Parts: sequence; structure tokens; C-alpha cells
Amino acid sequence: MNLQRFVAQARAGQIDQLELFSLEGGFYLLRVQSPHGLQYLVDKHGETVRLRSTTHLRDLLQEHDLPALPCVLVQHVVHDEMCGRRDGPIEPLRLPVNLERQW
Repeated sequence: MNLQRFVAQARAGQIDQLELFSLEGGFYLLRVQSPHGLQYLVDKHGETVRLRSTTHLRDLLQEHDLPALPCVLVQHVVHDEMCGRRDGPIEPLRLPVNLERQW
């Protein structure tokens, strides 16, 4: 999903939730959950947008004057994967993120 489409859907109230997906290396990808499914935010070249922090995401939303959107930080817990002690699939950690205020 490109930025223009994301902004239009957010303003129309068609975004269910944002997922700020944390990856190794200290960057994040934004996954947008809507009735059309789960899509990554891409730039004008079709490359996945890399965000630096939750503050970077807040700035992006404020820059386009978007309404408040529910957001969760999604992070896989490497320790669980390394130890291999639990049976079954290992779900990522999902923490709510307040995008309206920084602290």
C-alpha cells in the first residue's frame, strides 16, 4: 500500500489497525490492517518503507494530519526461538503503542 492510498483510507476510516513490525537492525516496517487485508506501507518506488522508531511513525501520521489509529508494536522474541523450550508455534510479542503522545 502506498502512502497516498494509506492516507486516503485512514481519513475515510477504513484502517482497522497499524502494526509496527520490529526487525533486527533497529528498523521497523508498517503493516496496515484494513478490510482489504494486511499490507506493508511502500514508497513511490514500491520499496517497503523503513521507519526508525515510534516517533518516526508519529511524525509521519502528524505530517498528513491523520486521525488517531490503533497501533501495536510487533516483535519476535529471539530468546524464545533460541532456547526452543516451548512446544508449538511461538507467537510474537504484541504491545499497544499510543501514537497520540510520545510519553
